[in-house]
Amino acid sequence: MVLYIVDHNRPSWPKKSPEQSNSMAGVTIAAEWQLLGDKYYRKPNLYTLQWPTKSLDLSLHKLAISSFSGPIALIRDDSKIVQLYAESALRKLRIFNSAGRILSETPWRNPGGRLIGLSWTDEQILVCVTQDGTIYRYDIHCNLIQPNLSLGEDCFANSVVECVFWGNGVVCINEKFDLFCISDFGNPKVVKMGDLGLEEFPLCMAVIEPKYTMSGNVEVLLGVGDHVLLVEEDGGVQVVGEGLGPLQKMVVSCNGKLLASFTHDGQLLVMPTDFSSIIFEYACETAIAPEQLVWCGMDSVLLYWDDMLLMVGPYGDPVRYIYDEPIILIPECDGARILSNSTMEFLQRVPASTESIFKIGSTEPAALLYDALDHFDRRSAKADENLRLIRSSLPEAVEACVDAAGHEFDPSLQQTLLRAASYGQAFCSQFQRESIQEMSKTLRVLNAVRSPEIGIPLSIQQYKLLTPSVLIGRLVNAHQHLLALRISDYLGLNQEVVIMHWACSKLTVSSAIPDPTLLEILLDKLKLCRGISYAAVAAHADQTGRRKLAAMLVEHEPLSSKQVPLLLGIGEEDTALTKSTESGDTDLIYLVLFHIWQKRPPLELFGMIQARPLARDLFIRYARCYKHEFLKDFFLSTGQLHDVAYLLWKESWEMAKNPMAAGRGYSLHGPRIKLIEKAQNLFAETKEHVFESKAAEEHAKLLRIQHELEVSTKQPIFVDSSISDTIRTCIVLGNHRAAMKVKTEFKVSEKRWYWLKVFALATIRDWDALEKFSKEKRPPVGYKPFVEACIDADEKTEAVKYITKLADPREKAEAYARIGMAKEAAEAASQTKDGELLERLRNTLQQNSTASSIFDTLRDRLSFPGVS
Repeated sequence: MVLYIVDHNRPSWPKKSPEQSNSMAGVTIAAEWQLLGDKYYRKPNLYTLQWPTKSLDLSLHKLAISSFSGPIALIRDDSKIVQLYAESALRKLRIFNSAGRILSETPWRNPGGRLIGLSWTDEQILVCVTQDGTIYRYDIHCNLIQPNLSLGEDCFANSVVECVFWGNGVVCINEKFDLFCISDFGNPKVVKMGDLGLEEFPLCMAVIEPKYTMSGNVEVLLGVGDHVLLVEEDGGVQVVGEGLGPLQKMVVSCNGKLLASFTHDGQLLVMPTDFSSIIFEYACETAIAPEQLVWCGMDSVLLYWDDMLLMVGPYGDPVRYIYDEPIILIPECDGARILSNSTMEFLQRVPASTESIFKIGSTEPAALLYDALDHFDRRSAKADENLRLIRSSLPEAVEACVDAAGHEFDPSLQQTLLRAASYGQAFCSQFQRESIQEMSKTLRVLNAVRSPEIGIPLSIQQYKLLTPSVLIGRLVNAHQHLLALRISDYLGLNQEVVIMHWACSKLTVSSAIPDPTLLEILLDKLKLCRGISYAAVAAHADQTGRRKLAAMLVEHEPLSSKQVPLLLGIGEEDTALTKSTESGDTDLIYLVLFHIWQKRPPLELFGMIQARPLARDLFIRYARCYKHEFLKDFFLSTGQLHDVAYLLWKESWEMAKNPMAAGRGYSLHGPRIKLIEKAQNLFAETKEHVFESKAAEEHAKLLRIQHELEVSTKQPIFVDSSISDTIRTCIVLGNHRAAMKVKTEFKVSEKRWYWLKVFALATIRDWDALEKFSKEKRPPVGYKPFVEACIDADEKTEAVKYITKLADPREKAEAYARIGMAKEAAEAASQTKDGELLERLRNTLQQNSTASSIFDTLRDRLSFPGVS
């Protein structure tokens, strides 16, 4: 493979000898042009084709040639008689580059009946439509792309007769005259178009691409009788162009605006696709329809019969080219390629810049500058004279030379034109110097891909429309990785796409290379691109069955977010867990945990997370909320019995919240009590949890007693209340024996017992029982609880009984004040001789004027200072 861009600093152009004459070269160049109206056309030879066999006859094959100088696909036409010579009778699908060098081949077994048509999509996928409506797709290496597509039962029952392709779609017509459309092979959806109502097959068919229609849907033009049917994808059918037909051929221009058609009486008509008018018409010398009708750019139309190619334009006489061998016309955006058995040519309009320089007798500034370079090389003073003549137009002359160089296919002529531009630039300060450098860079790339080994003869206009990134993508798909990498580096584009594709391709074709050796080869290239995804290459290695190599590759992936999922995909769960915990990303850790949870037995998961604190803690946090049983198994496996006990205890409380699981009528040894007993036993296993064990034991005992009380009283008010509340409720219900039993069982202190019973009796306003209770013995808590209970019940009379028994005059004074007995409160307060207490009580009773007077008198008598 030849590449002209290896050395960025040294020009690769061959040096021109001073003896060469630019003027004579210009005459020779212009002599090959043809004049169509006032426009010149040229037809340079791109390649002498290098077919693998000299007996290849294009007329005996079905062909598909990709636009933008793409590959050529050939399948022998089984409808024609072919002399095989030494060839095999087995038909093959063969793919060549534009120079005739074979890229790939595969047997064509004709599984779906006769081949109706084939074409390349914009992504260079070869689409083959067979008679039964099956669509087969191949890449440039003849690999069949699965799954195969189908146009449906209608086409299977009624064979496909004709199909018309465009960028990424196809329209087919079957024997019942039904139209079927796939508008995008990237998202293949078969649409049956409107009912045509035809009784005979259309004479011709053409397609207006969706991007050029108002509706955004494909429109099909059918030549029927003396008119044209316009069929829309949504089912609409309308008659247009009445009286124009019958039309034998139709073709839409590359911009979707114009239609060229050939009528039954030999007229070539060009009109807008809305059929509003006829732009021009030309009467051909024959009424026989041409074999091919294509556009040559946007300025002319090509018609081909057997041995003659006719080029017709809106002005002037047509141009005729005679061929003694069959040719295929390939329309391009700026011309048309002509493929014959032996050559690939490019018919295009001569660019304005080229015409201004090389037109015979031209006195344009660019022509004088080009001629000045010739005189300069021959050391003639005429060079300076030419420069003086074009001094004011020198920038335009330099620009024309640069532009003309871009349109040339001959490297030596490119060099001469760029030298002329550089020569003029030396005397022109206004011209931007970067223009010549950019053009030189573009031409280096174009010359590299035009070499016969690569076989992509792009013109500069096609290159700009295609874009460098798409060109690199096509080189990559053709496995021209080295050239694609060098061009990417040369143009400053991202090399990651190239290296990634190379690595994946290397994995596919290197099954015999041992994993360690292949790893070194891959790493040597992958390290060239910073930030490249090792995980993506590892994923491809896994898909090709090299799991060990995938594991070795993924170790070099710096991003955990890419590394961890792939490790899980190749079964390296333990490594994935380690990498995720090292990253500290909780989302990644949970991803690994859930994956292992589904794939591995529980004990394996427990063993893996036990030594990883972060993963273990996250697992516990999740399981504590959603998976109690699983968490209990984990704690049991790690000997954390107290944690299991806590979970059991928590479950018992959760059951209490669910009436269906823990209703008030459950048995004495119900689920809750069993859970608490289990928790108590587990707590008892460790010395550190004696308190928890005792608490669980008493909790279970309390639940049993509360259950018995609910059964005996038939009132569901005891379970889950506290010991104090249980005693208080028993007393309120008059069940003093049960209250005493609870007191005894749980060793409730006498002070607590008195407080509970006093307030319970006050709650039911049993004042006699309260008085009797106060006289049983001297209360261990004193009489203050009795006072508090009576006051809370708003029984002042009962409260006075016990206030008098209070030993502390301060408490007695405050109690009297609370029930509004100011005189008694004052007398009790006077015994304390506490001025602050007197003042506080006075403020408490300040709304009572009599009480305030009593406190003032008492203060004066005791000589306590007042507070103003």
